[in-house]
Amino acid sequence: MQQTEEFRGLAEDEVLRLRKQYGWNRLDLKERHPIVRSLVRALKEPMLLLLILASTIYFLTGAYAEGIFMAAAIVAVSFISLYQESKSEKALKALKAYAQPKAKVIRGGVEAQVATEELVPGDIFIIQEGEIIPADGVVVRANDFTVNESLLTGESLPVNKSEAQNDMVFQGTLVASGLAICKSTATGTRTRMGQIGKSLQQIQEEKSPLQIQIQDFVRKMAIGGLLIFVIIWIINFSKTLSVVDSLLKALTLAMSILPEEIPVAFATFMALGAWRLIQLGIIVKQTRTVETLGSATVICVDKTGTLTKNEMELAMIYDFDSQDLYEKPDFHKAKLVIEIAMWASEPIPFDPMEKALHEAYKSTHPNDERQTSKMVREYPLAGVPPFMTHVFEDKDEKRVIAAKGAPEALIKLCNLTSIQKETIKEAFSRMASQGFRVLAVADVSDQNTELPEKQEQFRFSFKGLVAFYDPPKDNISTVLANFYKAGVAVKVITGDNTITAQTIARAINFKGSEKYTTAEELMTMSPDQIQETVLNVNMFTRMFPEAKLKIIEALKRSGNIVGMTGDGVNDGPALKAAHIGIAMGSKGSDVAKEASALVLSNDDLSGMVEAVAMGRKIYNNLKKAIQYIVSIHIPIILIVFLPLVLGWIYPAVFTPVHVIFLELVMGPTCSIIYENEPIEKNIMNEKPRRFTKTFFSLRELSISILQGLVITAGLCFVYWYALQHDGSLASVTSMVFVTLITANIFLTLTNRSFYYSMLTTLKYKNRLMPIAIGLTVLITFTIFSISPLRTFFGFELITSAQLLVCISTGFISVTWFEIVKWRKRALTRN
Repeated sequence: MQQTEEFRGLAEDEVLRLRKQYGWNRLDLKERHPIVRSLVRALKEPMLLLLILASTIYFLTGAYAEGIFMAAAIVAVSFISLYQESKSEKALKALKAYAQPKAKVIRGGVEAQVATEELVPGDIFIIQEGEIIPADGVVVRANDFTVNESLLTGESLPVNKSEAQNDMVFQGTLVASGLAICKSTATGTRTRMGQIGKSLQQIQEEKSPLQIQIQDFVRKMAIGGLLIFVIIWIINFSKTLSVVDSLLKALTLAMSILPEEIPVAFATFMALGAWRLIQLGIIVKQTRTVETLGSATVICVDKTGTLTKNEMELAMIYDFDSQDLYEKPDFHKAKLVIEIAMWASEPIPFDPMEKALHEAYKSTHPNDERQTSKMVREYPLAGVPPFMTHVFEDKDEKRVIAAKGAPEALIKLCNLTSIQKETIKEAFSRMASQGFRVLAVADVSDQNTELPEKQEQFRFSFKGLVAFYDPPKDNISTVLANFYKAGVAVKVITGDNTITAQTIARAINFKGSEKYTTAEELMTMSPDQIQETVLNVNMFTRMFPEAKLKIIEALKRSGNIVGMTGDGVNDGPALKAAHIGIAMGSKGSDVAKEASALVLSNDDLSGMVEAVAMGRKIYNNLKKAIQYIVSIHIPIILIVFLPLVLGWIYPAVFTPVHVIFLELVMGPTCSIIYENEPIEKNIMNEKPRRFTKTFFSLRELSISILQGLVITAGLCFVYWYALQHDGSLASVTSMVFVTLITANIFLTLTNRSFYYSMLTTLKYKNRLMPIAIGLTVLITFTIFSISPLRTFFGFELITSAQLLVCISTGFISVTWFEIVKWRKRALTRN
């Protein structure tokens, strides 16, 4: 195959002109403007509908000040919703930009990596095995090039493509083997994929278990609120015969019941969590993956490129004919082994080992025969364990038939004596015991042999072994230690032989390398045996896709939340099956990236430690936010409900005006402030939470309910105290309101941690926390200080003694929980 230098490609000005003519290479399907979409969604929210109803009633009854306030509240609630949604939208847009696939193009005679969406008709692009074709095009050069077009045709078998037939390739299909240079003929909506893109975009993303639980919880609360609304309206109407008064009291209670902050908080936490992971170099393809990260119990890793640098260097050569082992600088003494190994590689290499072999050939062979030879047949990597064979011919039709692959595979296919086999195995063990990755090399000496259908039918001659050293990553021992500390098990699933894998594992302090299972052994086991094996064994060698998939499925059946790293085409099924598929960003194939849920942009596994920590932090903060919502809603509901039902002297302490003011205070607290909370210092020392466990568990709900009930008791005490010392409705409302605001502030501080004390969490760095608390205090002080505002809210000035009672009660009704946390810490220490 000719080199890519002969293609010039488009100049930059041509690219700009064609993009202006044809647009971007993406599916620009028309959709409703995001602001309009958000407004339509907001108008469907129960809280907004209740606000509109309350505002209308106030205007109809001549209470214009209250009506204007409620109208302003509608604007404020809508603004908060739009602001939260815009933050989520921005995070998701950033996510999409980072996840944008790349394409290799030739422009102005220079190879470059560009975003797929930047391709234009006329672009020259290069594609190879494992990549997804970025645009429709025609093949102009091909090397054993086949494409899986099942996405378009439903046909699972790969289709051969060549320049001789002017064959077409289509956007979105997968390169099954080989390499090709193509010229783009269509991009964006003009591609064949673009014609069916609309139907693909209409497919709804499946909701996560946590999302379903939250929506179900909110729906039940909304239904309960509606029922109570009707009941309260009927009760009040039967007593007063006033439609308007009864309706306003019922609306007040309904507003207090609706936990509309919960779904907003969930969406915000997930979107911003994904955005924060991007800042760490971790691309999250689906935001729902964020909630799964904190539950990961097992990480399955490949050796090459994950534990090691994937920077293959030719380290040692075994020459079968001379029975010698050679290291640098003596590689020239094994020229024939290098030559056969090079011919068994791709003409334009993209695999690190094949690149190393081409470099070794170039340095040891002054007469380069690559330019005068062409590949006439390729038998792709196949078999268990795998090997590959290439057939080349020069201008004189002289053939070279070369094979390389797993030593076990080629030893079986060569005519060797038992003594020769033992000699080869000894050399192999010596190489592998040093952590080298070892390949066998063989050729076919008979020039007249016919090319069989299968490579196993050749009569091979064994030539030697080539060993590559792929050094462990510098930080990998620390990464493993962090996983173990966090209670996350690590399992190695590699295609390498056992000796090489074990040597590297020992060098990086990997736990459990002494016990191993091969794919061949695994495939003979029953499902129960596989289940037992995957729980007790941490090293799996000579793995192929079907065996990897069995391991992942067995781990999932045993209740584990499984993360799986991979970079190759054969990792695709296992990455897709894992709860958290993790692809390598720079050296991973498009298939691996497409099948995965996360992409590590710098191929550094330490990113997964950070991702697990981020997942735990996000879940922990979301749990705090929702427990806060539940706790603070209970006293609001009960202080509205109890006086009405029990017939207290002042049945309407709060009106819709008071409730909506409290909602405006609480909304930003739960979804903005708690989202910004730092990670707690003990969170990565705990075992992963069970994925089925949520904050709606009885134990954690009971804590929130108890907190809410104690605050309610405090409000009832203040209600009684105000009656005894003044007796006016304005005095009761003022004192109850100030107590509730105080309790809300201390609840926000106390619930920053359910383990550490408030004094400890005050040291946490969260710049939004003092801002929010300061604004709450300032606004409350302003309302009481300015006479028209005080009158509007139905308040009156309270004395210093009354203020002390309110603050003390609010403080005590929340901070009792500090004793519970102290006891929990004491029990943990013991």
